[in-house]
Amino acid sequence: MKSLSAQYPVWFSDIWGVVHNGIRPFDVACHALSAHRKNGGIVILVTNAPRPAHDVRAQLTEIGVPSNAYDRVVTSGDVTRTLMVDHGGGRVFHIGTPREVTIFEGLDVRRVKMNEAHAVLCTGLVHDTVETPDDYVDMLAELRKLDLPMICANPDKIVRKGDRLLYCAGALAEKYSDMGGHVFMAGKPYAPIYELAMQQATEIAGRSLQKKHVLAIGDGPETDIKGAADFGLDVVLIADGVTDATAGLVATQARIQAIVPKAHIIKTQRHLAWD
Repeated sequence: MKSLSAQYPVWFSDIWGVVHNGIRPFDVACHALSAHRKNGGIVILVTNAPRPAHDVRAQLTEIGVPSNAYDRVVTSGDVTRTLMVDHGGGRVFHIGTPREVTIFEGLDVRRVKMNEAHAVLCTGLVHDTVETPDDYVDMLAELRKLDLPMICANPDKIVRKGDRLLYCAGALAEKYSDMGGHVFMAGKPYAPIYELAMQQATEIAGRSLQKKHVLAIGDGPETDIKGAADFGLDVVLIADGVTDATAGLVATQARIQAIVPKAHIIKTQRHLAWD
């Protein structure tokens, strides 16, 4: 990553699977991000966390990610709040854990029962350590009968926490869409979160920025890699997290390239290492 620092002064880095594993930080990744900033670079952490940026920053501190590893945090939750105002009609039925209700803070949007709602807000599974999307089939069928649109706060389908894989909101949104439900997506791989990240980076730089000077970093083929490709950014693939690299780095890059043909993957590595 040291060799890429001067070529790409702005880095958009994923968090979960790149900077930490949900339990502890990856020290080598934190060092690389800190070194890039010390080298004059800008680091925007871009995450599909369905919570406001200040909430994610607090979580990063709690996990042990040093504050000098990044400049700003841009979250799927930030984008979701706009969708909630635009499509929630002031009343939404929430699917997710209590820790994600901070997404409602400061908004004129209430949590209500499904038969009183104008839309569904999905931030994740209620008990994500024990449940799967199959546990929600009956609930989703009821929501479909009510013809409620779903606002998906996190397009990720799975995430690795320690040595476990957990389902995310994107898995429920996919199932609801398969039932014929309408889904509004926030976060990666969709453009609004990248546009917000560009605004933040431009504000820090104090000048206009071009996409050719921005490097995306991530481990999720359907979110990080596809999002970077669709937005026109070069990307570093971290072959860890949700990416299975047991076949080796070359084979893994070829497999991801087949999934996202137009992605410009300039480097594939197991960790975000500076040296």
